[in-house]
Amino acid sequence: MTVRHRLRALTLTGLALLTGAGSALPAAAAPGAGSAAHRPSGGGLSAVIRYTEYGIPHITGKDYASLGFGEGWAQAADNVCVLASGFVTLRGERSLTFGADGAPDHDLSSASDNLSSDLFFRGLNDARTVEGLLATPAPVGPSHQAKELMRGWAAGYNAWLKQNRISDPACRGKDWVRPVGTLDVARRGYAITVLSGQGLMADGITGARPPAPGTSGTSGGPAPRAAAGPAATTPGAASAAVRGLLHRDDMGSNAVAFSGSVTADGRGLLLGNPHYPWAGGRRFWQSQLTIPGELDVSGASLLGLPITSIGHNSGMAWSHTVSTGTPLGLYELRLAPGDPTSYLVDGKAERMRQRTVTVEVRGKDGTPQTVRRTQWQTRFGPVVGRLATAMPLPWTATSAYVLIDPNAANLRFTDASLALSKAHSVRDARAALGRVQGLPWVNTVAADSGGHSLYTQAQVLPRVTDELAARCSTPLGKELMASDGLAVLDGSRGACALGKDADALQPGIFGPSAMPTLLDAPYAENSNDSPWLANADRPLTGYPRVFGDTGTARSLRTRGGLQDVAAMAARGRLTVEDLQKQQFAERVPAGDLAAADAAKACAALPGGTATGSTGRSVDVSAACGVLARWDRTATTGSRGALLFDRFWHALNSDPKAKVWRVPFSASAPVTTPNTLDTGDAAFARALADAVTELRSAGVALDAPLGEHQYVERGGKRIAVPGGGNEIGVWNVVEARWNAARGAYDDVRMGTSYLQAVGFDGKGCPVARTLLTYSQSTDPTSPHHSDQTELFSSGRMVQGRFCEKDILASPALRTVRVAEH
Repeated sequence: MTVRHRLRALTLTGLALLTGAGSALPAAAAPGAGSAAHRPSGGGLSAVIRYTEYGIPHITGKDYASLGFGEGWAQAADNVCVLASGFVTLRGERSLTFGADGAPDHDLSSASDNLSSDLFFRGLNDARTVEGLLATPAPVGPSHQAKELMRGWAAGYNAWLKQNRISDPACRGKDWVRPVGTLDVARRGYAITVLSGQGLMADGITGARPPAPGTSGTSGGPAPRAAAGPAATTPGAASAAVRGLLHRDDMGSNAVAFSGSVTADGRGLLLGNPHYPWAGGRRFWQSQLTIPGELDVSGASLLGLPITSIGHNSGMAWSHTVSTGTPLGLYELRLAPGDPTSYLVDGKAERMRQRTVTVEVRGKDGTPQTVRRTQWQTRFGPVVGRLATAMPLPWTATSAYVLIDPNAANLRFTDASLALSKAHSVRDARAALGRVQGLPWVNTVAADSGGHSLYTQAQVLPRVTDELAARCSTPLGKELMASDGLAVLDGSRGACALGKDADALQPGIFGPSAMPTLLDAPYAENSNDSPWLANADRPLTGYPRVFGDTGTARSLRTRGGLQDVAAMAARGRLTVEDLQKQQFAERVPAGDLAAADAAKACAALPGGTATGSTGRSVDVSAACGVLARWDRTATTGSRGALLFDRFWHALNSDPKAKVWRVPFSASAPVTTPNTLDTGDAAFARALADAVTELRSAGVALDAPLGEHQYVERGGKRIAVPGGGNEIGVWNVVEARWNAARGAYDDVRMGTSYLQAVGFDGKGCPVARTLLTYSQSTDPTSPHHSDQTELFSSGRMVQGRFCEKDILASPALRTVRVAEH
């Protein structure tokens, strides 16, 4: 045991003896709750929670169940209503609770309404999918430690419900707030794991129907043409539909690791900047988790998960970015003649398995009604009736489509996060990911105190090699594999099975040796593009198409990020303060590329007018100077950022627009395409529309961005810096544009849990963190918006990891929580 761990153990022994001494209850605890609520009972679980500034808990338990107990308690104290709503979703009870046509919980699946959501989750529950995975021995199934964390989390959540009154009006007094069990926690982790697989296809699974008996067409629709299904769509239509499905706009991220070769002290640095929803059950929540002598990690977990998802320990820091790997695929089945519910494999017929799923729905008069639907399964996976809203997958008398989702057999996400939490070097981290093989849809970027850096796309992906795709793709599959890495394989041939890598834990996935990986580069960066340019000077190639592409145009965010971090690495002598400056620099790459040309072309317009998309002539002369004077940033005080943002949105929303004069070149991927094509008619049209839009809302063309990009908390407007993905700013903020107000008045997703981490060489990380939307969703909590105000002003929170730092917190308060 290290000196630091011995100090922590001694300190926590004292805390256990001085239960709650000199401390206050958590902010969300009910006033007047008796001290008995914080004393351990015989044989029950308990934990010590120490709160520092901004309501950040430092949770200590003697074992994994006790640690999970503390985290379940503390998460409930901050976010009980969001958590409880998620458990309603997982039980398949949203239609009964909130109505069948109500808005579903998009944080746990992509179902289009509550009924589809309930049918999807009830189907999983009736099949006892998660129970089966829980019972699977490790390492294919979850470890004992992971299951103990889940068990403890459920007990802690339940104990908080029992011992406290809910103050959040979103669920105060609601009967749908109920205790949970280990299985509920496991189901939540599973739902997160299959978000980009079965969860993404919830409507397709619940809506698949065989054709009516005696017909040659699809059920409920006209007979298909000879080339049935999506293969008969117009060229490119299928790819466009798939791209809209796979490149989801509610999750993203940036992360960069610097090696010791470019830092001031020779140790690694990490800047993590995940982009996740600001509301709902996919929010992050910050904590430090400690089992003395066993585990000590600080960071953020997704709500409802019992272990840190991204963070740091004394020797290593890591973050994740959403990858371009395609974690799902399709088999096209050839059906048995005269029987659309049997399919042929190598000429032999196999019957589909059917399951009738029953859901209770709240009727218009408030009384429960029963809805029943049949779901269909094959040896490959569930039958699906559509891939995206724009792309049906018809089930005809001769063919049907089934989903390939290897993450449907993966309940190892908790173990993957736990293994990273224990890894004290990037080589430990890489080995841990290879051992557990549990990350479903993310890359990992890491740095350590030894000065090493890592990028790896270690995720669970269907084992679709380029050779298999070439040999087994259907005509539709050839198009979609080339454009989007989505496999559509011939299910009628046994030789088209996915197979198994020798180092893979489960059949049908790639093993660790196949994962694109970059070690010890001066910088390793990812902004949701493929592995190709994790370092622009050391491109990664040779991986199968299903991992991502190479030689194609990168997003403006990737290009801007690569330019920034390469310049930082070239400058050298980097510190944590440099990471914080990068996070809040708010440089707009689209502005650097296009604003000067736009201003010059604006000034050259005859009479200072341009014709908008309505055909009306608009005086845009005032916009020319605003664009010329704009500082090319998206800070809250930036004048011209709002005008450029609305102009850029209009230009890139125009299907006829030719934006760039110089096209993309694979030999210059960071700097091309470039040079705004101001001669294209779309330029003047977009400028006219942007000016009209702002003036119609009474907004000055040079209004500061923060006056029109904000969130409201407790009746107060808090200005928000940053901007959307399409303008390329590192600090992504995706907000809803309110045309009547002329403002982005609600952040939908974007920068969430920030961490800038270095190391002092003595076991104490040098960390700055920020949870942009704050710890609690409860509007009555003092930690509902306190960190949001820091975000507004470009500030971060001093990390408190070691004992001396925790004990030095001026806000320190200690609570011992326990079962009764």
